[in-house]
Amino acid sequence: MTITRRSFLAGAACLGAMKTPLLASALQNSDAAAVSTQLLSGDWEFYRGPLDPRFQVWHSEELVTWQKVSLPHCFNSYDGCDPDIPAYRGDGWYRTRLSVRNPYPNGRTLLHFEGAGQRSEVYLGTERVHDHTGGYDEFMVDITEACARLNKGKDIPLAVLCDNGRDMERMPSDLSDFTLYGGLYRNVWLVYVPAISFEAVHTTVSFEPGKPAHIAVTSRLYAPQQSGTNLDLLVTILDPAGKRIHSKTLQRAAWTGEVELASFQIDTPQLWSPATPQLYRCEVTLESASGKTSATHRFGIRHTRFEEHGPFYLNGERLLLRGTQRHEDHAGYAAATPEEILRKEFALIHAMGANFIRLAHYQQSRLVLDLCDEYGLLVWEEVPWCRSGVVSTLFRQRGLDLMRTMIDQHRNHPSVLFWGLGNEDDWPGEPHGEEHDQIRAYMTELRDLVHKLDPSRYTSFRRCDFAKDIPDVYSPSIWAGWYSGSYVEYRDALEKARKATPYFFHAEWGADSHAGRHAEDADPMLAHILTGHGTAEKGFDYKLTGGTPRMSRDGEWSETYACDLFDWYLQTQESLPWLTGTAQWIFKDFTTPLRVENPVPRVNQKGLTTRDLTPKEGYYVFQSYWAKEPMLRIYGHNWPVRWGKAGQQRLVRIYSNCAEVELWLNGKSLGKKKRTPDDFPCSGLRWDAAFRAGENELRAEGRLGNSLVKDSVRFTYQTTAWSKPAKLSLRTVSDTSDHTTVEARLQDTAGVLCLDSRAVVRFSLAGNGTLLDNLGTPNGSRVVQLYNGRAEISLQHTGAVVAGVHADGMESAFLTLEKTR
Repeated sequence: MTITRRSFLAGAACLGAMKTPLLASALQNSDAAAVSTQLLSGDWEFYRGPLDPRFQVWHSEELVTWQKVSLPHCFNSYDGCDPDIPAYRGDGWYRTRLSVRNPYPNGRTLLHFEGAGQRSEVYLGTERVHDHTGGYDEFMVDITEACARLNKGKDIPLAVLCDNGRDMERMPSDLSDFTLYGGLYRNVWLVYVPAISFEAVHTTVSFEPGKPAHIAVTSRLYAPQQSGTNLDLLVTILDPAGKRIHSKTLQRAAWTGEVELASFQIDTPQLWSPATPQLYRCEVTLESASGKTSATHRFGIRHTRFEEHGPFYLNGERLLLRGTQRHEDHAGYAAATPEEILRKEFALIHAMGANFIRLAHYQQSRLVLDLCDEYGLLVWEEVPWCRSGVVSTLFRQRGLDLMRTMIDQHRNHPSVLFWGLGNEDDWPGEPHGEEHDQIRAYMTELRDLVHKLDPSRYTSFRRCDFAKDIPDVYSPSIWAGWYSGSYVEYRDALEKARKATPYFFHAEWGADSHAGRHAEDADPMLAHILTGHGTAEKGFDYKLTGGTPRMSRDGEWSETYACDLFDWYLQTQESLPWLTGTAQWIFKDFTTPLRVENPVPRVNQKGLTTRDLTPKEGYYVFQSYWAKEPMLRIYGHNWPVRWGKAGQQRLVRIYSNCAEVELWLNGKSLGKKKRTPDDFPCSGLRWDAAFRAGENELRAEGRLGNSLVKDSVRFTYQTTAWSKPAKLSLRTVSDTSDHTTVEARLQDTAGVLCLDSRAVVRFSLAGNGTLLDNLGTPNGSRVVQLYNGRAEISLQHTGAVVAGVHADGMESAFLTLEKTR
């Protein structure tokens, strides 16, 4: 196919086995581009395990069974959060056949990998043509000569080894608190270019508020076998509406290195910001005797400034950075998240009202950066120097190369505010972690490299106090109310950090919550939390054993507590005129090898959504502070059974950005309340109500401007007290043509639901069916803690099956499902 809008490189990548890590074709988004590309998504086969590429990859049918797959593909998509066995670490082989038909005389044939984890080798036939270390940056492989050496006119066997095995000299560290996935989990393309094409095209923007913007366009060529050739070039700039505002033609001989092609000014620029993410377009066309090619990218015009010990300014106006963070991870796909799901994720982030995102802890896909540009999300993107000292000379060089590549590939994106130098390189037990001088020296080297390559951006780092003076902007560890202390200490922690750090930003804060678990009363652990002893995460506080009392270890992990913590933090942040901003950890639950004892094993549950993007109640707390569109949410949509004594007053929470809200219980108005931001919790939108035993309905209305918003929930109110848990039961709660969902319940001897139970249950299935498990969600794990005495899982079956559930200390329960599919 011919390349179309944003379908090819926006930056740079590696070509062939050449030494530089910055080579790329920057071709995209131009109808005039004489470039052909083919997305290599189908007709792949996969095998997990070691093979000898000299023979076994293509002569292995008697040794192994290959699985037909489509790309993108992650070979940890199922086992990334298996509760029983750690995720696979090792070799995974992919193979397909290429029909190479380069239309350009003496043209170059390339393979473009948008990302492959964590180390890769590329083979044509039995010849290794390239190897690459790094799981998150894009790279290119020139296969022109290798194709010529193979039989012409025949399909060429292509094999790719992806290896995510343990390697101390590769970033990120194996101590990292996220799964190091393996596979071809981003797109792979077959690309044809003329003998002379673009390696990269960049725009550099200089702008101060109230003045014209100065734009410079620079470029590097990719021409391995060409020199002295005359080139005709056309540089065109289009404004955000698509109108041509600048055009320049020039002729020059082929060059080496990066040279300026054009510079000009825009007298009245349309500025990029979260409110108005205006994007210009740069198109550069190159024509020679070898053929015609074009490169296109978008850019924005904006000005940023940090005030010492004070706020952040965008385009001359103070902007509070309201942020979250993300890993490339999703239920059922792991790192190979489909485009439509990724777009849904960013639509949810935008609808929440965020204007900032930290991309943890590695370079993320081109589509992620494109969406940040389009939605007006300012970005912190960092190299994966995570929880490690400076292991070796090779390790050090790899990190520098990854920084060069990330900047070269993503510097055109106006959304990028920070180039992150790393994360938590003060971690206990890390390799060479006690060698503070080496860590400081390396961090300085990374910082200086960034300033040289892109002086328009800031460097940043989170949690390494002995080196906090090195990055331009620093975030200490502040986890008040979770890993230490109480959330009421948050304001004091911010003030202390402000004084200690000239340019301060608070990255990472929040609380784990087990979706579906709620509390009628305050978490009893709150009475045992010590205050006045700091609010940082220390040592191995993330573990569920050892150390002083803390909510992360001893709390209930309810959505109720998480919402209160979010509410307190957001109320505090919005009230501080000096604050630059913060980024909550994290938008979506994700897998980790370190947290096998969590309510969903091997899942970090601090997300505002579950791993399948189902919003938790905390998502709406953020919306109530940040969203521009009117919203109203009665707390507890996934709380089917509430409890208490007959006639007891129970709290109804509503999160809304409406000025006034009215609440009805079972058709009777409980009155109106005004939203008061400093009235904690819920900004005053809370009611005490006496529910009737059995079924109840809450309904609410609010108005923002001329918009009326409504919400309602139904639930059962249980007034019968339960005694000691005694038995499990299973029942079907939904049955569709696609799957059946069953619910496990824990009851006392009288059959009363034990609503405070957090027992661990294990689901099983016998017969011709499959559990939909290892999804990393509370309703998609075969081993899971109960949420308010219950838990669900779905299954698919084509005949009679028997579902089972077990918990230690009691008899298993079984349910026979007869219906066929």
